[in-house]
Amino acid sequence: MKEGQKDFTFEQVLLLSDVQKGLQIGTPLVEEGKVGAKFLGQGKAQKVTTLKSKPKKRSKVKKGHRQPFTEVEIVKI
Repeated sequence: MKEGQKDFTFEQVLLLSDVQKGLQIGTPLVEEGKVGAKFLGQGKAQKVTTLKSKPKKRSKVKKGHRQPFTEVEIVKI
């Protein structure tokens, strides 16, 4: 994401659903399908902790990570 860019368009759309037109599935992409979106922010999710142990070996390994994400709001389909 570029600095200062708030609005952008997804031009590679895989599936569209509309009440009048029904379901459109792309092979591989839907032609003339565009989705307008608004950039809200970036951050990290809550920490995920894993614990691996081997019984009767006194071996324990604790690992954790935080998954980064980009938050967008769909404005126009």
